[in-house]
Amino acid sequence: MSKVIENSSCFYCEKGMELENLMIEAAKLQVSTLYVNKDQTHKGRCIVAFNRHVKELFQLDEKELHLFFEDVSKVAKLLNDVFRPGKLNYGIYGDLVSHLHMHLVPKYEKSSEWGEAFINSPTPKHFLSDMDYEEIVRMMQAGLQD
Repeated sequence: MSKVIENSSCFYCEKGMELENLMIEAAKLQVSTLYVNKDQTHKGRCIVAFNRHVKELFQLDEKELHLFFEDVSKVAKLLNDVFRPGKLNYGIYGDLVSHLHMHLVPKYEKSSEWGEAFINSPTPKHFLSDMDYEEIVRMMQAGLQD
């Protein structure tokens, strides 16, 4: 296993209010956690975050890397099956939040960004009711059981 890198200011590691204000934990995966973004401008938008603090893919050992991409692939299939997007966009950024995580962004034909690069901070953002978030989380959890 790779060396653990500590970061006391990482909201993925702290699991406090900053994280809760942005996303909802939906499921524990093999080596990561699935979060539903509260901004649902792209229906089904979520994040797969590695369960320990590393900044870069190359900091994972071969097994961790394989399992992380299995987690991402499983969530991608789930998004495809549940939300039926025209395409999924994947993004690993990290210059603002330096914890290894991947954005999975369903894109839909005839939507405002179809055929363009994903904008991480669209204006305006699209927020849902608590019941709607609960339904998305339930659909994702059910899809992961299949």
